[in-house]
Amino acid sequence: MRQSLLHLPIKRSPWAFQGSRLARISAARSYASESSPNPEVYDVVVVGGGPVGLTLAAALGAARTTNNLKVALIEGMNLGPTRDWNPKPEYFANRIVSLIPSTVRLLKEIGTWKHIRQDRVQSYDGMQVWDGMTGSRVEFDWNKLWGGKDSQTDTTIAHMVENIHLSHGLLKSIDELALKPTMIDKTKVEKIEYGKMTNELDMRDWPIVTLSTGQKLAARLLIGADGGNSPVRTFAGIESRGWDYDRHSMVATFRIEDDSLFPKFAYQRFLPSGPVAILPLPGNFANLAWSTTPEKVAHLKSLAPEDFVAMVNAAFRLSYTDIDYLHNLKSGVAEETKWRESVTKYPEPPQIPVRITEVLEGTRASFPLKMKHADKYVGERLALVGDAAHTIHPMAGQGLNSGIGDVYSLVKHLADGINHGQDIGSSFTLEPYQAERYLPNNALLGFVDKLHTLYGFETGPLVPLRSLGVEIINKDWFGLKRFLMSQAAKS
Repeated sequence: MRQSLLHLPIKRSPWAFQGSRLARISAARSYASESSPNPEVYDVVVVGGGPVGLTLAAALGAARTTNNLKVALIEGMNLGPTRDWNPKPEYFANRIVSLIPSTVRLLKEIGTWKHIRQDRVQSYDGMQVWDGMTGSRVEFDWNKLWGGKDSQTDTTIAHMVENIHLSHGLLKSIDELALKPTMIDKTKVEKIEYGKMTNELDMRDWPIVTLSTGQKLAARLLIGADGGNSPVRTFAGIESRGWDYDRHSMVATFRIEDDSLFPKFAYQRFLPSGPVAILPLPGNFANLAWSTTPEKVAHLKSLAPEDFVAMVNAAFRLSYTDIDYLHNLKSGVAEETKWRESVTKYPEPPQIPVRITEVLEGTRASFPLKMKHADKYVGERLALVGDAAHTIHPMAGQGLNSGIGDVYSLVKHLADGINHGQDIGSSFTLEPYQAERYLPNNALLGFVDKLHTLYGFETGPLVPLRSLGVEIINKDWFGLKRFLMSQAAKS
């Protein structure tokens, strides 16, 4: 069981670092602030103000061993609209994150979850996943496996939250910190280079970040939370290896038919061109994540709203041959789908999602899919977290959860380094973070990538074999289903 970041022990070290070195750093901070040509000195500089970067800033300020560090966060976008976010009751954004229980526990520890409006969070404890070619299905239902709502086991698989909602809550919790980080938004990183020797401090191995405003920041530790095209990773000379999937993910938000008679489940159907998923939101709302070819995504975005709705309903009801044909129609999809559904036998809810009735205006969007993994997560006074370190296919919903798992691990090892009198930018402090996170992340990337490849086959011997595997999992032989579900709830 994870130890709470808020209660990591504080140890007084007899090592010299705790005295003379900190005194020199403190003097350098004062000197830098008084003399403009010199960079301002920070203990930690975080590049990237997305959910992972904000979680890192909040966690550093909340953990009692690291809450006295001087921290700066740099973000190119304007954080003001996110801080002032005030959503319309009948509208949900199209970018949704699936937060597993361990991620929610960390958000509670750092004071963020109390700022998350529960009327805009949808928890679910079941999934229906099936093969779009053979119909073989696995049902993940924690209530059935662990004794229902009256059992002592938490049956929640995940909590659906809008990205902007999570970032809003993180900013609110950062605003409550006793020692607030310096938040620098609407500002880009122009250059990163190593520093020089000064009378106050030897900064020859310190990253110096030059901003678009001309401001310079010196970092005892520079952390890249700046996405798949990370400038911090580029500065460190760390290679990121992987490939593009030649697939795009189509997202949208819908109104759905009244589903009060059915449980709130997530639904995912694996089609040869990519998986299509419907994820539950509060009330009669749901979110779409459809991974398919760029050409088919362009077609989906071009359809009239009623044809697009019909196309998504068909994706869970018709054969892949029918769906492929519908992708060639520029109009009249609703009429064609209605006829094809009338002559097709398909399951009823809750084995498939209830019908979508309307797509919310302005919520159709798409983005390319990649799998990338950095050769390493740490360098000279440098660490990578989240997409800067690893980018994963979204089919498993683990991208952000893995990034927040990185944050937990990094803060824990920084605290351990401080407790042992180590420099927070040294390899002695940072290497344990890489050792803890690299292999689990690599295993997750490999599993999801192979799953994507496996379900890309329309014909051949692998099709019946994968269906057999799904049936074995669904019957919970050897406790496989329980094992997979328990692993899915961990970061």
